[in-house]
Parts: sequence; C-alpha cells; structure tokens
Amino acid sequence: MSKKETKKGPLTSPRGMHDILENNYYKYQGLFEKAQEVAVYYGFKPIEIPVLEHEEVFTSSVGVGTDIVDKEMYTLRTRGGDRLSMRPEGTAGVMRAYLQHGMQSFPQPVMLYYYGPFFRHDNPQKGRLRELRQFGLEVLGTEKSIADAMIIRMTHTILSEAGIKNPVLEINSIGDKECRPTYVRELVNYYKKHSNKICEDCRERIKINPLRVLDCKKPECLPIKEGAPDPVGHLCQPCKHHFKEVLEYLEEVGIPYNLNKNLVRGLNYYTRTVFEFSSEAVEGIEQLSLAAGGRYDYLARALDGKRDVPSVGVSLGIDRIVLSPLYANLAPRIMKKPKIFFIQLGSEAKMKSLNVIEIMRKSKIPVHHSLSKDSLGSQLSAAEKLNIPYVMILGQKEAIESSVIVRDMKEHSQETIKNEKLMQYLKDLK
Repeated sequence: MSKKETKKGPLTSPRGMHDILENNYYKYQGLFEKAQEVAVYYGFKPIEIPVLEHEEVFTSSVGVGTDIVDKEMYTLRTRGGDRLSMRPEGTAGVMRAYLQHGMQSFPQPVMLYYYGPFFRHDNPQKGRLRELRQFGLEVLGTEKSIADAMIIRMTHTILSEAGIKNPVLEINSIGDKECRPTYVRELVNYYKKHSNKICEDCRERIKINPLRVLDCKKPECLPIKEGAPDPVGHLCQPCKHHFKEVLEYLEEVGIPYNLNKNLVRGLNYYTRTVFEFSSEAVEGIEQLSLAAGGRYDYLARALDGKRDVPSVGVSLGIDRIVLSPLYANLAPRIMKKPKIFFIQLGSEAKMKSLNVIEIMRKSKIPVHHSLSKDSLGSQLSAAEKLNIPYVMILGQKEAIESSVIVRDMKEHSQETIKNEKLMQYLKDLK
C-alpha cells in the first residue's frame, strides 16, 4: 500500500454532530412546536437567518476575548476572498437582519422567534455538541423592563410544558456603559491581587475581557470568584430601577429566582439583565443549563456603528432539553399513530395503490404500508408486528371493481367498501 493510499473505514458523521432519526426526530419536532406555539400566542413572528454569516457579524458583536470567537467558530474563506463563519449563535444574525431590512421603521418592538442548528468547535460532551439546536426569542426596539420579564416568563412556560418542572432561574444585572466601567475596574484590581492563585486563562481574560473571569469553572478560581465584587452594588440609578422592575414582574407572575452575582454570560454584547435556566436538582439526574439570555442594548451599534437598538432575548438548548430524562416527549401535531395497514396484491392493485393512499390522506387517516412487497403473508406479518388495528386489502378483483377490503384485526371481521364511499367510511373509523 502506497503512502497516498489509506485503509478506509466506514464513513460516520463528524465528531460532535449527529443524525436525528425516527422517534428522536419527533421528540425534537414536538419541542419545537411547543416553543413555536408559545411564541405565536405571545405575538412573535418567525425569522430564518442564514447558516453562514460574514465573520465580522460575530467578531464585532460577540467579541474578541470570548471562547466562541477565539476558539470555537468554524470559519472559511470563499473563492471570492470573503471570510464566512457558520453561525455559533442566533442573536447577532437576527440583529443584522433587523438592520439590513429596515425593521427600525416597523412598529416597535419587533418580536421574532427562530429555530435551527448552530455550530461551535467545542469539546463534545453530553448535551454540548458541535452542531447544536437552539430555539430563540428576540424582542428588538424597547428598553422597557417588561420585555425582559416577558422573555423570562415565556422561557419558563416552554420549559415547564416540556416536562421540566420547577426550572431554576438565576438572574443578575451587569449594568450599562455608564456604571459598568467602575465595576470592571474594581473587579480587575481585585483579581490582580490574586493573580498568582488564578488559572492562566483568567490571567488573560483580565487583560482582554475582565467579566469573563466570572464564567470560569476551574477549581482554583472558584474561591476567588466567591469573593469578587458584586455588580448589583455598582449599578447606576437607571440600571438599579430597571432591575428592580424586572424582579417585581417575576414576583407578580410567581416565578421564583435566585440572585447570582457571578452570572455574566459569555458574550460581550450583554447589558443589564442576564439570566439562565437550569433543571431542578433531582437525585440521579444531572443538573444542566437549559436556556440563557439577557439584554443587549448596544449590539446594533457594534454591527453598524450608527445607533443603539435596546433589545432582549433568550436561546433554549433544544438538545439538552430533549436529552433530559425529565423531557415529556412531546408529540408533534403531524405525528399520528397509523390506524390502517395498506396491503396490495398483484400488478393491477399495485398500479392503483397510490390513489387509495391519497384517499386516506385526504381523510386524514395515517397509513402504514409495504408497497415494495408482493406476498400477502409478508405484508400481514408486518401489520401484526406493528399492532395496527385495521388492514386494508386491495387485490386484483378489488382493483377492477374500484373497491377495497377492510379487515378489523381485533374482531377478525371484514367488509368490502366501494372507493366512492371509502372516505366517509374512514372518517367513521376515527
């Protein structure tokens, strides 16, 4: 074997990316439909953004010094010389679309939802894949605190109705451009005093993106983080008032919360409210972060350099919710258990088969079949394994007479139905 030749093994999906098959697909679809239902009832409209964006959409908004930009983005150079990145998150792309399509002239706020795959070159682990699916909600064009509370309420509703009972909400405020610099200076001075005790990553973060030190999970940094200054204590009056209103709204709708002074989120564009939902600690079930978001009042200016668009949003980690043992396995609306197994016998019957299946579709009767098989025995055997209550048989005689035989598998009875009466007969079976 030459150096250029290598022994090929079976092809598999790339590491950290996976196929979603059959029942698992329906679990994802059911959760998306539940989230979509909540969004529509709250007045949100759909948006679909490209999987590929110009790299600067993320470098100018998410920010250098974040793990996403520094370590995790999949970026390519096109033949024309453009640098495009596979979207690692949705908010920056939604804001880009808002600015590009002149949504500033729409009635404000603009409320959008989206769903799809996102990509991060991270170390794959349970619930943390390189191709991850998220459902996002964004409210663009308002600074009102009720928008923050609405997003949090909707997230709580989606998680609860998906089977994640008593989701745990952690919340914080990291201030705005008026009060945050003072807090950051105090945080930097505090960490510099402990620079010999913190990890190498945090030493770099202090220089580039100081708030990121509060995201660190390494054991040597945890005691230092516990003693770090509290951002809420440094809020200016408008930020303090805004945060107080958000908490009052949450108390009004009965959503419990935990104040977490170290919650900052990992992206540069966040301001004021930041929050995270996780599953309740249950014996034998790992507690995982399921959704996170916050306010991003300066993201628009980072993208186009013109003006601020106060906004707030959230993304729900669909993979983590579906993988949770607490997930209620929501069935999608289109998913109905087949009630009839359709059997065809002979060339004339096979020719007419699709017309009969179309009658069942118009009657909204899900059907199972094995059109590729020819023998009665193999088709009946498949029907019995699937435990389907009715079998419909189209033989040569029935094909000529425009009729079918419907057999009740439980009662072991059957009758012949003319095609013109079949739709009404099928509706009566429901």
